[in-house]
Formats: sequence, C-alpha cells, structure tokens
Amino acid sequence: MSNELATFTDLSAVASHLREKLADKKYVLLFAYNGTGKTRLSMEFKNLGKNDDTRDTLYFNAFTEDLFYWDNDLESDSSRELCLNTRSRFFNGLLGTAIDTKIRGLLHRHVDFDFKIKTKEIELKEGDQLIKQLITYVSFEREILIDGVLEIIDNIKISRGEENIFIWCFFLAVAQIALDKEEGSPYEWVKYIYIDDPISSLDDNYAISVANHLGQLLKDSSGEVKTVISSHHALFFNIMCNELKKALKYMLCKHDGRVKYSLKDTTDTPYFHHVAVLKLLNKAAKRNELFTYHFGMLRNIMEKAASFHGFNNLSDFIRRDDDNDPEGVLHHRIIQLLNHGGYSHFEPQEMMEENKQHFKNILTKFMADYEFNPGLFPELNEETAA
Repeated sequence: MSNELATFTDLSAVASHLREKLADKKYVLLFAYNGTGKTRLSMEFKNLGKNDDTRDTLYFNAFTEDLFYWDNDLESDSSRELCLNTRSRFFNGLLGTAIDTKIRGLLHRHVDFDFKIKTKEIELKEGDQLIKQLITYVSFEREILIDGVLEIIDNIKISRGEENIFIWCFFLAVAQIALDKEEGSPYEWVKYIYIDDPISSLDDNYAISVANHLGQLLKDSSGEVKTVISSHHALFFNIMCNELKKALKYMLCKHDGRVKYSLKDTTDTPYFHHVAVLKLLNKAAKRNELFTYHFGMLRNIMEKAASFHGFNNLSDFIRRDDDNDPEGVLHHRIIQLLNHGGYSHFEPQEMMEENKQHFKNILTKFMADYEFNPGLFPELNEETAA
C-alpha cells in the first residue's frame, strides 16, 4: 500500500493543505531533502496568513537569520556588533522588555559567553544631508582566566556556530512569549509557529538538545498556537518525532511534470531515521566518544525494533535467546538506569569506561541479531577487516 497522501501543483497548495490539517492537529513535522523547497514552503505558509497589516505566523528560517548582521568595525577592528534589522515586524514591541533575560536562560544551556542588547545613534549621509538613525545591536563578552584571575573580555566576535545558537535562542525566547498567550503581549497575533531547519549548521550534540528542548516547550504550551517544523536533518527529525508522538509526520517530495510536489506519510514507516541514528551510534562507539544521551537514543531504536518483532516490552526483547540470561537482565537494567531523564542533556556527560563497554556490548549484540545492510556501516566493516 502506498504511503503517498496527496499531490500538489505548487507550494502554495502544500501550505494550504498543512493549514487545513492544523485545524485538528497541534503539530506537523515535515522531512525534506535540501533543495526540495522547505524555506519557500515556510514563506508560502506565512503569506497565506498575511492580509494587509495583519498576519498570523511567527516563522524561523533563513530569512529570520538574515535579520541579524555583523558590523565588524573595519576601521579600528575593536568593536564587533551583531546588528538587528528592527525594520522587521519580528522585533515590534519586543525591545525594551525583559527579552534579554529570556534569551540568556536559553543561551547558557549551550555556550559560555554573555551578551548585552544596546542602542546607539549614528549619522548616515543621504545626498547633502546627515540623517540620524537609531541602531539596535548586540555586543558579546566572555570571561577568560588570565594569570589566575577571571577577566571579562568584551566586544568579542563569536564563531558562526555560536552566532547561529544565539539567533536560535533569540527566536525561541520570542516563541515562548507567543506560546504563553499573555494579554498585552506583542505576539498575541500569533496563531502558527513555522520552524525550518533550526540546527542546519550545528553538530549532532546540538541537534539532540535543541530538539529535546523544543519538544518540551511545545508540549508544555496550551496548544492554542499550532506548529509546523521542517528539516532535512534525519537525527533532528527523528527526535522531534519521538517528542511529539501525536504529530502528523510527512515527507515532502519534489517531482518533474504536472505534479510538482507530494506528501508521504512517515508516521508508521519513518524514512530510515533509525538507520541515521544507528550510523551515529556506531561511529561514536568506534571513536569511544560516548555520552550518556547515547543510551537514550539506543533505547529508542531498540523499543521500536521490539515492537516491530512482536515483543511486549524491551526486557523480553533483550532476553529473547534465554529468559534466564543474566546478561540480558543486566543490559536491560543498565539501559533503564542510564536512560533515566531521556536525552535531555544540554551539557553532555561522557560515560565512564565501564558503561562505555556495556554500551558497546549491547549495540554490537543488537546489530548482530538484527542484520542491517553492511554497506550502510563502513565503520563496522573496517573494524572486522582489522
């Protein structure tokens, strides 16, 4: 039976379909490869809710990131500032509130630098006239140990990855305000939140923490604001599916010909996200770079496999060779214990060597019992050849 749900002639039709589905659902999760049209779809979705001066969608995509731009002080090379394009309605009514406190609470889960949101007046020359303009910008600082003394170094230039994290935390702070639906909020107008690839340039550690926190944030909200999340990142998408289990889960495909786009249902048969996770786990095990959240990822894969093979629970699945196998019991208890709290580790803790060995034993046995295409796991082939 085909899992194709619907076909569309353009992205506007896809956006309309998603809005129709959100009449009855709180979340839509969308997986699509780069180049399929995810960012354009987010803009089509936004445009459908735009009418003169009114709108209904708060969105995060490449255009949101472009609202932040650097002034690197080319003349003196000393004052580096991330400027905000406050002409955008994204910032309307926001600045001057306690938004910096909300951002800081999110940001310090990931990084060790701090920031200040400031304003200044500059003069711009237009023809023969000097025009004064108010600029809003962010300056960054970091505490550094110098000769045994902590000193604050200000006006620093943060890395591109750190910049992406800051912008994401800025947006997430705004999303929290919108989700709270407080009377008088500058974001009372928000009916939908559309998030496109928030971790596109971050590593897998951030994919896990960002997805987990985003899932918790949405589940804790009232549900008045509906959410669409799209991504090409298999691990991020997989975790969002685990967090928002009742969400509609689609894969967006692009075609040539009269039918330009289609949506496929990935609810019952995820698009090989389990393979992406297993590849990551095998690579981490081979490099001995194992952290506590890896147990959460492994357990999730094993639970799905247990269900697929008809076992009632994970303990039966692990003990399947011999109900009295003490190693199976031990492995089950280890997974239960070390997965306590899930993969919500914003400061990932490396496993102790003993637990690393337990993890490798459990993963190796699982991979041996339930064979996958060996071509998907070259790191295992290299290990066998060695």
